[in-house]
Amino acid sequence: MDHSGHGMNMDLPPFTLGRGLEFSADPFFFIGCLLGLALYGYGVVRLRRRGDSWPVNRIVFFVIGVLSIALVMCTKLNDYGMVMFSVHMVQHMVISMLSPILLLLGAPVTLALRALPVASRRGRTGPRELLLKLLHSRYMKIITHPVFTIPLFIASLYGLYFTPLFDFLMGSKPGHIAMMVHFLAVGLVFFWPIMGIDPGPHRPGYVMRMLELFAGMPFHAFFGIALMMATTPMVETYKNPPASLGIEALSDQGWAGGIAWAFSEIPSVLVLIALVFQWYRSDQRIAKRADRAADRDGDQELAAYNTYLASLQARGQ
Repeated sequence: MDHSGHGMNMDLPPFTLGRGLEFSADPFFFIGCLLGLALYGYGVVRLRRRGDSWPVNRIVFFVIGVLSIALVMCTKLNDYGMVMFSVHMVQHMVISMLSPILLLLGAPVTLALRALPVASRRGRTGPRELLLKLLHSRYMKIITHPVFTIPLFIASLYGLYFTPLFDFLMGSKPGHIAMMVHFLAVGLVFFWPIMGIDPGPHRPGYVMRMLELFAGMPFHAFFGIALMMATTPMVETYKNPPASLGIEALSDQGWAGGIAWAFSEIPSVLVLIALVFQWYRSDQRIAKRADRAADRDGDQELAAYNTYLASLQARGQ
């Protein structure tokens, strides 16, 4: 299928789920998905060969995350997304709000840090050292800070769809690919500090992470409501859908808005579950460390506290 222009030359039959899920690979994303799975698999195999373990649940999350990208970019959903706003919105929501969460739960950066070899000589810089430098760089601190991530997350909706930029990007295949890569990248940098397992420069407490999450989600709902309530098509690309689809632009835009509104709840629930679980695991680790410390020193901290209470009682007598 030709993705040139705005895609309006694509004579597609009316959309059905079966037609949308037919294989129709975008070469860029198809190769990228295969490469991502291959590199992740290589890292796991490398760990296993030297006797180290890697959680199976992380493998499952990462694989499903990659497959979710392939689902919307390597099927005819990608073709229909060029001419149907509603299908495009499904692509956008999945690749920016679902795929990043699944990929981050796979902890690919942690896997890379464990699998990459250390520089052969002290003072030299190898791949692992370069990755560590990047993680602790000023650049990474900026792009993972909520002052940057939340406005970027919001601008990716309002600054893209409600300006001529969207039509410009949809006007060419490279522009369309760049837009989808942007959606994925924005999702990764937004969710990474909030619920990512991988180490990062910005990692606030769990309450602050929840606040960061809820600071961005309402804007998705408002965006969806704006599309549903509009009385005219708001995006030039989708104003004149092909007659073969048998759809009206305004009705399709309403579906797109409903998808954007409803989808904002899904990642919120997933991230909250992940955060609560991580919080619980963190408290368990702290408790275990405290128990081990008490075993080593005979629980001197408790004895000191009891002595303090006894002294207060003696003063009151």
